[in-house]
Amino acid sequence: MGTSDDRAPLPIPADTADLRSGPPLHDACAPLRALVGVWRGSGEVDYPSIAGPYRFGQQVTISHDGRPFLRHEARAWLLDAAGQVIRPAAWETGWWRPQPDGTLELLITHCTGILELFYGTASPHRIELSTDTVVRTASAKDVEAARRSYAFSDADALDYAESRAMVGLPMTPHVTARLDRLA
Repeated sequence: MGTSDDRAPLPIPADTADLRSGPPLHDACAPLRALVGVWRGSGEVDYPSIAGPYRFGQQVTISHDGRPFLRHEARAWLLDAAGQVIRPAAWETGWWRPQPDGTLELLITHCTGILELFYGTASPHRIELSTDTVVRTASAKDVEAARRSYAFSDADALDYAESRAMVGLPMTPHVTARLDRLA
């Protein structure tokens, strides 16, 4: 089985996570300019229904192709106490869709069978989002709602926090991470 690197290039321009190359960022995406890039770091996941907390590593790639949305991909892996990889963990893909009124839509699909539609706002140093809708497959965990916060502590660091209402519990902190800009 090949990887995406084994395939012939598409006959259209590739998306980019580097604002110095590729098509210019669409004006509608200007409020999210600081988010575009490749981010990697580590954090902690915990919830009353799991035997945590657990350490994890994560890479988030936010890219664009010049149209009025951004592509989102986040992959995570569990870490042991020494920081060594135990196994792959969460994987999500989606789309950031800034709106003319200044609000944001974020559509996220998780490999675990959960689809989330977030609405929120962006300021120069912070993005706040809450779910409007959560859809899940019959085999997915019972997730009712989520909130996400992204904060830029400086140009090269992104702090991320997520709370969830799931498995019958109220909105509870679930994930925190600090990611550094790679590109």
